[in-house]
Amino acid sequence: MVQPDGKIVFWENGRESATLENVIRTYSDPLVRFAYSFVGSASVAEELMEDALADVLLRDKRFEEEAQFRAYLYKTVRHRCLNYLRFHRKLVPLEDVEGVLFCGDLEADTIQKERDRTVYTCLQELPLQYRQVLMLMYFEGFSVEEISTILSRSKKQVYNLLARAKASMKTSLEKVGITYEIL
Repeated sequence: MVQPDGKIVFWENGRESATLENVIRTYSDPLVRFAYSFVGSASVAEELMEDALADVLLRDKRFEEEAQFRAYLYKTVRHRCLNYLRFHRKLVPLEDVEGVLFCGDLEADTIQKERDRTVYTCLQELPLQYRQVLMLMYFEGFSVEEISTILSRSKKQVYNLLARAKASMKTSLEKVGITYEIL
């Protein structure tokens, strides 16, 4: 919502408010990673994130809390990604992932890098709905209630998806020789 002083405020909870600059600083990287898990291209993921932010800005919707705004923002990015995928289907090259998902010093620990690559490869082999629910829960830190809002599913369906996704991921990791103790 645009205030009389020209600031754009997305939510106000007591005295706490969020301006566009704060929202971009806080959510741009996680949203790009989330979008990247769908589309497989860093540049397209950035564009989709920007489009989603613009969409949220143009809707002029008011939120009571940050959690509502965050869930709405992720849901908007998800819809943008799904629309993009309807027209552009392609495989995700693993080489493009390094700059987006693996932050920090890539050369410091080659063993950890290879392990991360293997885990990511196993994650990419999962069905899209399993991959989505695991990323939202473990990488982005959403609660089951927030995930149910983002994915437009009931809480029970999210719990079921999580259980199936974890079991499928465990099986995939065990096939390549990675166990819980190694992680």
